[in-house]
Amino acid sequence: MTRRLPLQSSSCLWSQLVLLLVWPLPAHAQQPQYDPFNGLGSTTSTVRNYENHNGTTLHITVFTENKRTRLDRQCLIKLTDNTSKNISWQTTDERSEAGFGDLSSGHYDVEVSAVGYLTAHKEFQAISSFVPVNLEIALEKDPAAVTLTFADAAMPTRARKETKHGVSALKSGRWNEANKRLDAAYKMAPENPDLNFLLGYLYYQKRELGRASQFLGTATNLNPRNVQALTLLGRVSLEREDYGGAVSNLEKAVLADSEYWVAHDLLAASYLRQQRFDQARHQAELAINQGKEAASASRLVLGQALINMGQREEGIQALKDFVTSAPKNPAASQVKTFIAQLETLPVAANSGTGGSSPPVAQFTVIDPLVAAAEPTFSVRPWQPAPIDLNKPTVAANVNCPADIIQTTGQRVEEFVADVSRIAAIEHLLHEQLDEMGDAVTKETRTFNYVASFVEPKQGSIAVEEYRQEHLGLSDFPDQISSSGFATLALVFHPKMRDSFEMTCEGLGELRGQPTWLVYFKQREDRPAQMHDYRVGGVLYSLKLKGRAWITADKFQIVRVESELVSPIPEIRLAGEHQVVEYGPVPFEKRKLQLWLPQSAEIYLDFRRHRYYRKHSFDHYMLFAVDSEEKDKAPTK
Repeated sequence: MTRRLPLQSSSCLWSQLVLLLVWPLPAHAQQPQYDPFNGLGSTTSTVRNYENHNGTTLHITVFTENKRTRLDRQCLIKLTDNTSKNISWQTTDERSEAGFGDLSSGHYDVEVSAVGYLTAHKEFQAISSFVPVNLEIALEKDPAAVTLTFADAAMPTRARKETKHGVSALKSGRWNEANKRLDAAYKMAPENPDLNFLLGYLYYQKRELGRASQFLGTATNLNPRNVQALTLLGRVSLEREDYGGAVSNLEKAVLADSEYWVAHDLLAASYLRQQRFDQARHQAELAINQGKEAASASRLVLGQALINMGQREEGIQALKDFVTSAPKNPAASQVKTFIAQLETLPVAANSGTGGSSPPVAQFTVIDPLVAAAEPTFSVRPWQPAPIDLNKPTVAANVNCPADIIQTTGQRVEEFVADVSRIAAIEHLLHEQLDEMGDAVTKETRTFNYVASFVEPKQGSIAVEEYRQEHLGLSDFPDQISSSGFATLALVFHPKMRDSFEMTCEGLGELRGQPTWLVYFKQREDRPAQMHDYRVGGVLYSLKLKGRAWITADKFQIVRVESELVSPIPEIRLAGEHQVVEYGPVPFEKRKLQLWLPQSAEIYLDFRRHRYYRKHSFDHYMLFAVDSEEKDKAPTK
């Protein structure tokens, strides 16, 4: 895929993505009753003014369970023709109503879904165009639905100032100074989850494990998906020999973030203490696979678990791998002695077979915490929560459309085929932030923005973005030239999506609108093509993961978030989080409405500096591919 822009300065940080713009399908002249957004076989379904030529009309009203109050949120209607198996989608309007037209005679199923409510079904028979169908459907609240009410992370100004000083003191190991500052902030914001976590970390470092457990417990109650707090609370419980409590919190941690190897590492140690050897082995293997060299202590757990399961040779090899990978670890000499003792024992004595248990106590004498690294902390109020820790709530018992990824990709592909160039006015806000997210510097710029797309040979996609001012790097704040962030959702293009693992997570909502949630992550066996950084003349391809919000009825992409799969230490890129919003833009002269980027926010942790950058776009103009249009001025 060709996506390279020339950059002249070696001091630049360059990022390039490709532009997603969602293009509506052309209406089928032979089948005017079909909705072009929903594919062949789907009926036109605009609320109130839905079209009806010769078929049955269907009008649906959705109520709450008492049938006296109309539902207070938009819901998704799925209409299935049980004869043809055609499926149509629609969302309710502000009166909680929806309509379908041109239904042929037959038997239909209506499925109504909304976040926080149980999905309802109702069947009906369409008889003729002279007999309209009116359905009233009541939804019952989902008793299992959880409303996540996290404490407001915002702090009073003085509390933020004290917390900032407290964090600096923590990083410097000045515990008394940190204690003073964080206590002062806590008095002003006791319900802040970050403050409770920081105090828990502080008291852990001071070896006051009881108080550490108290603050960490509060932090996890305020934010049940805070993997850092859950993991540290599990470690504190492990050190206090409360193995049941350790397992409980660490199991929650791995559910919150299955890729956080530290939680797997400590959970393996906790299972080992409970003599749950097979589970200890499994968690240790997960930690090693994800943490690589950093998870050397997990090899110590793995070795002891295998030996206690009767797999002596495999266990001894795991212990030897631990010594090889961490020869200077404080536990290395003890492990060497332990290996020598094991190799002198008869095989039968520790085989775990023959009806007698292996000598468990002998094989679990090395405390994995002796070899484990000291915990670290990260307070990140200046950027959104990680993708895997901020999973939105989804409606119960609602299946995603089987073709949602393919249909969404089709929208993108059709746009690239039909549109040559987009122009707009771009507004740039650039801030450098301190540790607590306060702006240290702030700059703004306005540009004439143009993006061009072509599909050259061999099926690749070429996208060029530029500002008509022909600016150099010195004209950009902090000499960071960012391009293409608004184009993130092209991951769904058929020529790009095979590079990603994609999963539809269910029916969620965005600002009251039902949306399908699709999670994506760069595949390990495919090259990363979507996102590059150019630093010092060297190009670094980055792997991304993220989530897209797609309108439930029209399959339009309205929001995409992404972040790095892992940091890039070679260029000291610790993190990057993107949030892109899309919205409808009308082009009156061409009688079109396209879904285009409205804003793109970037949170960047680069070379120990924190940056916030927002690109916003307006005054769009469109160039079409048609040869008659190529030489014309853009149309609004």
